Amino acid sequence: MDVGGAGAPLVAVVGVVGTLLSALLTQRAAERSRRHEQERAERARARERQAAQRLACYVALNTAARQYLAALTDQLHALRGTEDSRAVRQRLTEARDVHRDVYAEAQMRLPDPVLALAGEVTHALGALYGRLRRLDDGVPRPGDSPDTAQAEIDALWERLRELRRGMRADLGASEAARPDPLAPGPPGSRSDPGANGASPGR
Repeated sequence: MDVGGAGAPLVAVVGVVGTLLSALLTQRAAERSRRHEQERAERARARERQAAQRLACYVALNTAARQYLAALTDQLHALRGTEDSRAVRQRLTEARDVHRDVYAEAQMRLPDPVLALAGEVTHALGALYGRLRRLDDGVPRPGDSPDTAQAEIDALWERLRELRRGMRADLGASEAARPDPLAPGPPGSRSDPGANGASPGR
C-alpha cells in the first residue's frame, strides 16, 4: 500500500480545515472587536449626553437663581419707593416659580456636593423672600428691616459665586486667574439688571 499516496488527501483535508478554522476564528475575533468598539462608542455617547444634560441643568439653575435674587433686590427697592411695586411683585412671583421648578429638576441630577450648595442657596433665597414679603405686607418680625435684607442680598451674591464655582469644578472647567466678570458691584447697587433686560451686572 502506498502510504505516502494515501496520506496526501488527508494532509490536504487537514490543510483545508485549518484554513477554514483560521478564517472563522479571525472573523469571530473581528466581530468581537467591532462589538467592543460599538459598546465603547455607546458608553462615550451616553457620557456625552449626561454631561450635556448636567451642563444644561447647571446653566438653568445659575440663571434662575440670579434672576430670583435680582427680583428680590427689585422688591427691596420697591419697599424703598424706587420701583413700581405691582410690577415688581409680579416679576418676583414669576422668578420664584421658575427657580422652584429648576431646582426641583436639579435635585434629580446634581451630585451631592453641588446639591448641598444649591440647597443652601435655595434656603437663603426663600428666607429672604419671606422677610421681604413680611415687610411688604407690613407685618415684620423682630430683625426684619430693609438693611437686614440688603445684607442678605450681598451675602447671597457670594453664595451664588460659590455655587457657580462648584458647578464649574464638577464640569471640569478651570478657574482662570482673572476678575470674575459676574462679580457684584458696590453694596446697595442693582443686583442683576440683566434680569430686566439690561446688561448683566453679576
